[in-house]
Amino acid sequence: MTTTTDPWPLPRVVVAAPASGHGKTTIATGLLAALRRRGLMVSPHKVGPDYIDPGYHALAAGRPGRNLDPFLVGAERIAGLLRHGASVPTPADIAVVEGVMGLHDGAVGRRDYASTAHVARLIEAPVLLVLDTTAQGRSAAALTLGMAAFDRAVRIGGVILNRVGSPRHETLLRDALAEVGVPVLGAVTRAAEVAAPARHLGLVPVAERAPESLAIVTALAELVEATVDLDAVLDLARTAAPLTAPAWDPVTAVGGPAGVERPVVALAGGPAFTFSYAETAELLTAAGADVVTVDPLRDPALPAGTRALVIGGGFPEAYAQALAGNATLRAELADFDGPIVAECAGLLYLGRSLDGVPMCGRLDLTARMTGRLTLGYREAVAVTDSPVARAGEPVRGHEFHRTTTDPGHGDRPAWRWDDTPHGFVSGRVHASYLHTHWAGQPDAARRLVEACR
Repeated sequence: MTTTTDPWPLPRVVVAAPASGHGKTTIATGLLAALRRRGLMVSPHKVGPDYIDPGYHALAAGRPGRNLDPFLVGAERIAGLLRHGASVPTPADIAVVEGVMGLHDGAVGRRDYASTAHVARLIEAPVLLVLDTTAQGRSAAALTLGMAAFDRAVRIGGVILNRVGSPRHETLLRDALAEVGVPVLGAVTRAAEVAAPARHLGLVPVAERAPESLAIVTALAELVEATVDLDAVLDLARTAAPLTAPAWDPVTAVGGPAGVERPVVALAGGPAFTFSYAETAELLTAAGADVVTVDPLRDPALPAGTRALVIGGGFPEAYAQALAGNATLRAELADFDGPIVAECAGLLYLGRSLDGVPMCGRLDLTARMTGRLTLGYREAVAVTDSPVARAGEPVRGHEFHRTTTDPGHGDRPAWRWDDTPHGFVSGRVHASYLHTHWAGQPDAARRLVEACR
């Protein structure tokens, strides 16, 4: 039996594209669901800091969707995190990794660092390129050839043609790609497309539309079954070299439990707070916490015995009235004396109001929607000691929001980046717009559990 340190010949494939909008999520989600319908255990992964696509992946695969982001967690952890995700709760038969943006698009100013190509190299996986062939003929082959030649260390093992206009169009495309020696593993017509609903930050999360989301995933599985050569995809995935990196282990990452007592740590969930990495709960559990979920839309109180609270990102602006209507929980949070860590949506929820609708009032700020999207990776430094960071410590994170707060930061800011203070530290509350991945800073989980005492 293979252990977490033996070489593991895990079949795996990276679903990439020349740019955003070519159909990566459609194909990746459909592949996950179609392979699962074949009886395979499929491990879903997403390059980058995305929270929404992994929700669809999880629904399709029946296990948590996980992120592989070198910027947030360090390139040295990527292969180990892949192996961990593909091993939990049971070993997978295949891993499908959806890329981010264009194949070679990395963090701004860092060439291809944290790009899909970078991750494909780190996990030694072949790439399945999705091409939007709208208004494109033989040039699709030239584009594919250029994508492959740009980095010879990245192996494009096949192409899926998307938005094909007609049988004649498909024949033209297949003939052109045969000229450059790249196999076509599938062709999806424009009429067959299946789309998930979107809004200001991308697709609507699965948790907000569970029945409709399940119907979409089922339709995507049927689409891929009808248009993609699944046997060829499996054959391509099996060409990946054995994984030699040991599996990432949350217990090792946090140094084991932070004491004998097991404090209850609540994680906000439900439709309004869907942004959370699977490793957050795993690290808190490994650090000695009993992790429970609270839905601020529906639960009138924190779970019994809660000693700390983590409120991640999501869409509170879409649920402001319902959140305001849960007055008993808002009142409890206003007086809760345990440590609270809030990111983005959590920051807005803890303020006095959001678009004029009352929130918890724990932080002296107001928030509102704007027409401006703020997004990107951030290299921050902790400004103030808090339950998750010590002043002077560096951390990497990302922003992704269309809201703003007044004031923009507190007298005791949480972070500083670009020579500007950000966020709020107030008593035992740490809140900001910065999303972090605790696999890259596991001490945060241990400190939070220790702060419960």
